Amino acid sequence: MSKIKKIFAREILDSRGYPTVEAEVHLKSGHIGLASSPSGASTGSKEALELRDGDKNRFSGKGVKKAVNYINKNISRALINKTSDNQKEIDNYMIQLDGTPNKSKFGANAILAVSLALAKSVALEKNIPFYSYISQLNQSNENFSMPLPMINIINGGMHANNSIDIQEFMIQPIGAKNIKQAIRMGSEIFHTLGTILQDKGYSTCVGDEGGYAPNLHSNEAALSMISLAVEKSNYKLGTDITFAIDCAASELFDKQTKKYKLIHENKVFSSQEFTHYLEKLTSKYPILSIEDGQHEDDWDGFIYQTHVLGKKIQLVGDDLFVTNKKIFKYGIKKKIANAILIKLNQIGTLTETLETIQLAKKYKYSVIISHRSGETEDTSIADLSVGTSAGQIKTGSMCRSDRTAKYNRLIRIEEYLKQENIPLTNNLNTFTKD
Repeated sequence: MSKIKKIFAREILDSRGYPTVEAEVHLKSGHIGLASSPSGASTGSKEALELRDGDKNRFSGKGVKKAVNYINKNISRALINKTSDNQKEIDNYMIQLDGTPNKSKFGANAILAVSLALAKSVALEKNIPFYSYISQLNQSNENFSMPLPMINIINGGMHANNSIDIQEFMIQPIGAKNIKQAIRMGSEIFHTLGTILQDKGYSTCVGDEGGYAPNLHSNEAALSMISLAVEKSNYKLGTDITFAIDCAASELFDKQTKKYKLIHENKVFSSQEFTHYLEKLTSKYPILSIEDGQHEDDWDGFIYQTHVLGKKIQLVGDDLFVTNKKIFKYGIKKKIANAILIKLNQIGTLTETLETIQLAKKYKYSVIISHRSGETEDTSIADLSVGTSAGQIKTGSMCRSDRTAKYNRLIRIEEYLKQENIPLTNNLNTFTKD
């Protein structure tokens, strides 16, 4: 394989209009890999550090020139002339160069952009799709599979300036036979919901991830509106469509009182009471997945929640695990949750991301590949979901090109796999709600 000839980075804008890092890795063969780092809004405190400049006179302090300069000077100088196809060695070398526990010197946004761009450049030189190269790196014998999408159609919490406390309300098209049909179902329900909201006098403005952001009177009202949209789109709840929610409960937690607050409903819960509040929602609506249903440090709360709900539905750790293998191992030991959300920029390299996915599969935790609220047109997570046969993907709503780019990439991947008669496992109808 070719050696690395050049590495170059620049500032670009993410979907919220703030700077992020884009990197190019040039091989001596002439192939060029291009990748960019996303950015989160509600972030886990133990995530790898996203390096920002802090200069209030430039992009309100959110510039990433420091991260870009670290790539163009330190990382580039260190990696030039290294053989390109040893992803693990190069990722680990960047981690060593950084020398901090959370990548706070160079920034996870710098290291990740280079890590992904490197992998893409090698895939191009090998003349194979990116998901195929990810599968090789993952050393997996599984058939490729298309992921069941979690389609965000109402935004709240940190993702929208509205009266809804729960951060994400999503639908899962479990009745779909393929990804194209799943996306069609999601699109139809999304636009039907828009019409319903408009007819009822609510705003159809959208939040960070493309879901509608109306000022509803309660969180349950969001579930009721979505149920109506499903029915009016001629789909059946529990058979064709199930629900998923992201509580982002760390954002609801009052550290002084140790209580969870739904501020707009004037409701306050203890840890156990909040679990039972969620349990009631699952008994009324076909909710099959709850993400971050407790504060990231409320491990006793998660243990209790897993005891109450863990055999009924999917309980997803996001801020809880932050794609960190060490933290995840401790969660497995404590038997907390039964699924993990995978975000590349939470840990900062492709290698570490794959190691966490492998650990999840070893211990039978479900895997959901996820976007961030601040996204770019980069479609790496679509390839990651297929290349690791993750089973599920969470990549926003049916509008905003930063979200639809991933769905469109999945459509193309599925068509290619079918055309080439490559074995394909269907995960779309894995989940059911009695």
